[in-house]
Amino acid sequence: MIEIFDPEFFSSIARLTTPILLAALGGSICHRAGIFNIGLEGFILLGAFMAVLGSFFANNAFLGALSAIFGGLFLSIIFAEFHLRRKGDPIVISIAINILALGLSTYLLRSIFKVSGVFSHPEIKKLPQIQLPIFNNIPILDLLINNQSILFYLSIVIVFILHYFLKYHKFGLWIRVVGENPEVLRSSGVNPVKIKFLVLLLCGILCGLAGAQLSISNVGLFVENMSAGRGWIAVVAVLLCGGRPIPLFFLIVLFGLVDSLSLRIQGLGLPQQITELLPYIVCLVVLIIVSYKKLRTLSRTIY
Repeated sequence: MIEIFDPEFFSSIARLTTPILLAALGGSICHRAGIFNIGLEGFILLGAFMAVLGSFFANNAFLGALSAIFGGLFLSIIFAEFHLRRKGDPIVISIAINILALGLSTYLLRSIFKVSGVFSHPEIKKLPQIQLPIFNNIPILDLLINNQSILFYLSIVIVFILHYFLKYHKFGLWIRVVGENPEVLRSSGVNPVKIKFLVLLLCGILCGLAGAQLSISNVGLFVENMSAGRGWIAVVAVLLCGGRPIPLFFLIVLFGLVDSLSLRIQGLGLPQQITELLPYIVCLVVLIIVSYKKLRTLSRTIY
């Protein structure tokens, strides 16, 4: 037990939680706006590649994060073009986005860097870790919060900003209305399509940053398909929480804790395939519990 719950275990929870949380926050905005976006996996993947690309050629981690944002915005514009302008089905478009991101990142990896599988190089600059002296003397918080990238702290701030934004700000209220009854918004002189377009852009920015956290903060390299299902976990978390940022945060932390635990228990001799399944098993269990509670509530309402 001591070998599992060591300081590195607590520190890794934040690192593993951040990319899923950022992507889930982007997905939550789409959910509240009535856009069923299950393409978060592709957004994260292309963002991760673009982060490495920008960090390598610009020799600057922050420019790498900016490149990741551009990658997310690129996919957001594609999504908006085919869903908002051409009225395509969002599920079909999301699947196409995931396939496009996987194929495009693999192609660019081999054509630009002339490698396949993994690209690692000393010129890839990682995002710096930040030390907050206020937590130095608090045992658990020191391990959980200190020495993390700026994107971790940014994701925490965004949770509370988004909570306030969706509940009290005018534009946040527009997002909620466009997801529930867009004709009401149209009758008040606001174009629902423009609101949904801005929502998709915000989602692309957050998912791009999620990819940057994954590639130039957690590891400092790019691996083909390195998103590895994190986007799907984010989608499930958004659906379970109804796009509400505060419950979403705690659920994502749970997934991050299990993900960190799965990495630690590999040292106990368990097969890697079993430990990698743990976050997805927890995801299914939570989904079953929430679905069961909703069915019980519905049955009580009917009978």
